[in-house]
Amino acid sequence: MAKVESFELDHTKVIAPYVRLAGTEEHGGALVQKYDLRFLQPNEDALPTGALHTLEHLLATQLRDELTGIIDISPMGCRTGFYLIIWDEHSPAEVRDALVKVLKNVLVAETVPAVRIEACGNYKDHSLFGAKEYAKIVLDKGISDDPFVRRFS
Repeated sequence: MAKVESFELDHTKVIAPYVRLAGTEEHGGALVQKYDLRFLQPNEDALPTGALHTLEHLLATQLRDELTGIIDISPMGCRTGFYLIIWDEHSPAEVRDALVKVLKNVLVAETVPAVRIEACGNYKDHSLFGAKEYAKIVLDKGISDDPFVRRFS
């Protein structure tokens, strides 16, 4: 049975919020990175689905303005953060700085992109208020570029 990287991470030792390089794959000269964008402490809190869904829409659109090569941004099943899949090499600090900028934009957002029946598979389940509240929590705590040590290089 293949190992799943996130299942090998000791969730009792990480200190959220953080950005963590969770894996790198190279095939045919192309490099792809997977990042763990952890907003909340595992097994202590979880994003409500409306806030999570709204943050997904806002991150999916706005992070692409900050980082080149984004393939996908997906919520974690545990609802404590997101996975970012991206082409080429990006440092944790670069990803963190882009995330901070986008979360600051979330605080002043007035609309959520693609909240229409034609564009979203669950368009009724959004909370801009909730997204702003959780963005504020994450920004107030600060986003470390190390999952085990509070570090803000």
